[in-house]
Amino acid sequence: MAFDFATPIDRRHPEGGWPSQKWHRYDDDVLPLWVADMDFHSPPAVVEALRRRVDHGVYGYGEVPTTLKQTLCDWSAAHYDWRIQPEWQQWLPGVVPALHLASMALTQPGDGVLTVTPIYPPFLDVAERTGRLPQQASMVLTESGGWQLNLDALEASITPKTRLLLWCQPHNPTGRVWRESELAGLAALVERHDLYVVSDELHCDLLLDEGASHRPLAAAFPELSARTITLWAPSKTFNLAGLTTACAVIPDPALRERFARASKGILPDGNVLGLVAAEAAYREGEPWRQALLSVLRGHRERLVDSVAEWPGVTLHAPESTYLAWLDMREAGLGEAPHKALLKEARVALSDGAAFGHPGFVRLNFGTTAAQLDTALARMDQVLKR
Repeated sequence: MAFDFATPIDRRHPEGGWPSQKWHRYDDDVLPLWVADMDFHSPPAVVEALRRRVDHGVYGYGEVPTTLKQTLCDWSAAHYDWRIQPEWQQWLPGVVPALHLASMALTQPGDGVLTVTPIYPPFLDVAERTGRLPQQASMVLTESGGWQLNLDALEASITPKTRLLLWCQPHNPTGRVWRESELAGLAALVERHDLYVVSDELHCDLLLDEGASHRPLAAAFPELSARTITLWAPSKTFNLAGLTTACAVIPDPALRERFARASKGILPDGNVLGLVAAEAAYREGEPWRQALLSVLRGHRERLVDSVAEWPGVTLHAPESTYLAWLDMREAGLGEAPHKALLKEARVALSDGAAFGHPGFVRLNFGTTAAQLDTALARMDQVLKR
């Protein structure tokens, strides 16, 4: 089946005028390549499943279908070689709420919540928002190998108060797919310091290198399963972010009970349309996903070629997802390069400071080739001069 990833979709002035964070934050002449939201139609199977559900006409309180739980079990076994159970699954409206819930469920006020920077900005807010102690360790950027996990720095950041590690694999924003040696060192560290782990694996179905496969942290290191919450969602892979549906996979019954108890009275019931979309995506979306990966590989190549022509800009090609992390500290655009590019190129990128690393920007290449090429041409005019 052929899928259309080439035709631009009007998201700024669509019939019906539906607001979009990505496309309505900036003026009409700005091309937005910032928030992690692709500009492609979701898989036809998902659209059709939603159409059937909408046609039912009643949208009352729903339940998580047993068929959805089994579909995710099947997906995990087929794609990750991890045989999870339906009862391990806690479906909820989004990964960001899950991060905060985990902090409240697994730690006490004043405990340390540790993460590795640069990192998806909500990670950096969890500790303060839940009355915990924010703790950070920085990755290392090398000229030859790109971004690397610095286990020594991570361990040095751990104190007697540290109880929870917020982890991200594949990594947002750098696009790193962690090597087995890095993960083995991390697993040993987690056990040594008796930490809980929340492993955000939201981008795990978008590995860009041919033949690459994902192995969840809790599957690769079964000794961590009693202390790990794994977070998955169809939102990035199948472009369903607005349907706010995610899953926490928690093998340990006691841990699962603590997490579920923390959510009572805080989270709403499941999004009935999001649950339908998730099941259709995991059950029927694989051909679309494979076609998407081919498109994203081509877009990554376009971007790498462009960056090679920009003096003072460095990019280590992402190994996963549709996000690129550009070092613009030597580009001559000042301390906030995203502002200069917004003003002079009319291209909106994410500010690296929000990820803990000023001078960097994150660029979303999950858009049509025409829109990406236009944005890169605009950036050429600023960065080549």
